[in-house]
Amino acid sequence: MIYGSADEWHLAASKRVVLFGMSGLGKTYLATMLRATGDWFHYSVDYRIGTRYMGEYIADNFKREAMKVPFLRDLLMSDSVYIASNITFDNLAPLSTYLGKPGSPSRGGLPFDQYCLRQDQHRRAEIAALLDTRHFMDRAAEIYAIPHFVCDSGGSICEVVDPEDPDDPVLAALERDLLMVWIKGSDTHTAELVRRFDRAPKPMYYQPQFLERAWIAYRVEKGLTEDEVNPDDFIRWTYARALAHRQPRYEAMARRGVTILAEEVAEIRSPADFDDLIARAIARKKD
Repeated sequence: MIYGSADEWHLAASKRVVLFGMSGLGKTYLATMLRATGDWFHYSVDYRIGTRYMGEYIADNFKREAMKVPFLRDLLMSDSVYIASNITFDNLAPLSTYLGKPGSPSRGGLPFDQYCLRQDQHRRAEIAALLDTRHFMDRAAEIYAIPHFVCDSGGSICEVVDPEDPDDPVLAALERDLLMVWIKGSDTHTAELVRRFDRAPKPMYYQPQFLERAWIAYRVEKGLTEDEVNPDDFIRWTYARALAHRQPRYEAMARRGVTILAEEVAEIRSPADFDDLIARAIARKKD
């Protein structure tokens, strides 16, 4: 770890962390709170994916749909209108909408092959965005003179790396430059995330091998062809399984850094609280 003790963390002129864990446990809450002080640079991996690496895919998808409407088609063909994604740190809907859900096109689903193509685009984009972290650390210091840095990673970070490989290039780069911080949820948190997802299922990224197994198992269990799959039902069925699949991968990643609990995150109200929590996590790791 880049900070050898709690005291070293507290005294560091430049604090640098990467937050990871399941979506919905507080990564963006913490990063936003730290950014508001003016002393922390907030690097959102999902925002970088949706703007730098998948922005053209997203915009082209909007244009593809607009071209189906004669009125908009004429305007597009004459360069009379401009269509772009308005993705923000707080609204990643254009990215998740592009990823889509596999299943019956009549129910808003994508053919599985097309869905997998978009999943692979996301995988490559996420790896590139994670490897851009050092670039943004340098920008934060050299251009903006912001001393501290928080990398707000996506929930799927554990799917695009090999947590068990000590030489994984993405994890090695992150571990070299930042303190890796796992926000660990309890069974209660997991159950709440599943309930929340069931109310409003959203597209997400899956490890290819896991996705292939889930797609086959779901259709065998339900007795459905690919064109008969209800997209929302499939991703609801898959979500809890995906969380269980990710948990040991997060845990393996956490061996490279420290672990804080979602219950502890919920009690943080200030950057000073965050500093103290990370210091305690470092001390726990050293014990």
